[in-house]
Amino acid sequence: MSKQDATVANAEQIESWNGTTGVKWVANQDRLDRMLAPFSRALLDTAKVKTGEHVLDIGCGCGATTLDLARAAGTEGHVLGVDVSAPMVGRAQERAGAESSRAVFRIADASTYAFEPNAFDVLVSRFGVMFFDEPASAFANLHAALRETGRLAFVCWRGLGENPWVTVPLRAALAHIAPPEPSAPEAPGPFAFADRDRVTSILQHAGFHHVALTPFDAPLLIGSAGPEAVEDGLQQSMEIGPVSRLIANEAPDVRERVKDSIRNELAKYVTAKGLLLAGAVWIVTAEA
Repeated sequence: MSKQDATVANAEQIESWNGTTGVKWVANQDRLDRMLAPFSRALLDTAKVKTGEHVLDIGCGCGATTLDLARAAGTEGHVLGVDVSAPMVGRAQERAGAESSRAVFRIADASTYAFEPNAFDVLVSRFGVMFFDEPASAFANLHAALRETGRLAFVCWRGLGENPWVTVPLRAALAHIAPPEPSAPEAPGPFAFADRDRVTSILQHAGFHHVALTPFDAPLLIGSAGPEAVEDGLQQSMEIGPVSRLIANEAPDVRERVKDSIRNELAKYVTAKGLLLAGAVWIVTAEA
């Protein structure tokens, strides 16, 4: 597939992340950064970015990981965050300006962008690589941007069934609405990289070596501590993720029934630390 063809193939994702999806993620940036914090810490610990290194953050979103990477790389390093979403990159730039970060952000499709060859010591991504229509060619493009001594580290979701933070509200909602049409297991989306063997094969064919996938699980803070925990978690479930897409065109009375059902289910997971639901990822590493 040519770069032009790949760009056309990724058009659906680009449209989504520049539309309602991207706007919602910007609006919920604080909530999502808080929820994903355990995986961000695990990724940073794995990437081990050193002072002076050049780093590419793939699918940087609103910039939380990129800003952390820039701190690690220091004043002698260079960190570039790329994402297809203009709203999210705009928010990332605002955050970088507010803290005088050296991180640089660019609206770009990492699967096809003409990066300078051999420019980066480290490629990093927090949930930004599962949306490529053609992942093999995307990672080949990224591999070309990596130095011969470089390395790759990213986190991606394991299977849907291993992630109650998604399945708990989704099952509650499905008591009142029709289930979605099943998508192909390898279709672009949050769980496209659930299969260990598939991910290994994609990276090896792209030129990476010593590929390793390590399972990592953590409780995710879906609703903040205190009496507002359930309503906080409910708001997130209704605005972001599969439930939000399924109820988009439902009648108000159906939406209210879905909300009541999810609220009752989420109440079972409230702890002294807040509303916690489990999340399961792969921590993926490889060398150039």
